[in-house]
Amino acid sequence: MDRFEFSTVPQLIVERGAARRLGRLLRARHTAVRLCLVTDRFLHASGLLAPALADLRDQGWEVTVIDDVVADPPDHVVAKAADRAREARAQVVLGLGGGSSMDVAKLIAVLCGSTQPLAEMYGIGKVAGPRLPLVLMPTTAGTGSEVTAISIVTTGETSKSGVVSPMLMADLAILDAELTVALPIAATAATGIDAMVHAIEAYTSARLKNPLSDMLATRALKLLSKHLLLACREPSNLGAREAMLLGAMLAGQAFSNAPVAAVHALAYPLGGHFHVPHGLSNALVLNHVLRFNLPAARPMYAQLARVTLGEGAGADDGAADGFIHHMEELVRATGIPRRLREVGVARVDLAMLARDAMQQQRLLVNNPRPVSEADALAIYRAAF
Repeated sequence: MDRFEFSTVPQLIVERGAARRLGRLLRARHTAVRLCLVTDRFLHASGLLAPALADLRDQGWEVTVIDDVVADPPDHVVAKAADRAREARAQVVLGLGGGSSMDVAKLIAVLCGSTQPLAEMYGIGKVAGPRLPLVLMPTTAGTGSEVTAISIVTTGETSKSGVVSPMLMADLAILDAELTVALPIAATAATGIDAMVHAIEAYTSARLKNPLSDMLATRALKLLSKHLLLACREPSNLGAREAMLLGAMLAGQAFSNAPVAAVHALAYPLGGHFHVPHGLSNALVLNHVLRFNLPAARPMYAQLARVTLGEGAGADDGAADGFIHHMEELVRATGIPRRLREVGVARVDLAMLARDAMQQQRLLVNNPRPVSEADALAIYRAAF
């Protein structure tokens, strides 16, 4: 067995209704009093956070709510949020929301814990630290950000940059399926596909793939493929919601150690230029990247077919093709857009997208098959 390393959060709580006793859960772990809660304006205004806020205050927490987070958060939003947390003299940072809220919370924790500027953190292993205590609590079953050491920021007008560092790994992740019940069907579908992409790309990663990441990726994919449509059709089904949340978390643990690849590299320009939500961006290019990777990843796709379809998936050749077909049908059944032209992309934009995708070399090096700019263009054309 080759040498490998594996890292994840030191503590995890999976509990329905955990948000309703969040103050008690955190008070048992911290003597601090000033907490910065990072979320988005919709969640804050919706009342979904009200029980958590009430219990926090009942337990003596002085809560500063920062609800300026937007999808694909720009660097200036992160900087402004960190300034507000400093002004409040935050002692603990809580990210409660989707992937963007948790990503911003991670960066606030390190920006408030040290004097290092954000611009020096982009890349792999460049966060100097220290940071404030960090707790993450997802309201979507998709990004797995609650257990990853990654934060994605929009830099400039359209480009995305990643901060990758063990310093971004939370001290505590809390999964409460009740927080995901209100998620609209389209968002449930797109974030669920996003989580499946994390599992698939971790399992087929050309770098750092290891026995633990494989185990987590396959378990995640089994949970997600079994429960995605059920969660879409029965939004109040807490069993399905919890299975999706657990699957997304396991996939997050997998890809935080065996990193994602071309699907994400080609998805990022769609978010940057056309503001397509991240999960949907992944879904739009997923099956076309799978077909491109097939010559290099056939045995691995065959194994994933057996995970999702059972032993009836057949021999490797047919099983690998069956896996891709299964993913195509799953995306189709969710009803989310399936073509780039459906989300505002014009044919003339494809060459620009291909050029931008080539900037994501930290992801492309993980792909099981090398991707050139011409390859990226061909994939976008197939997805158009």
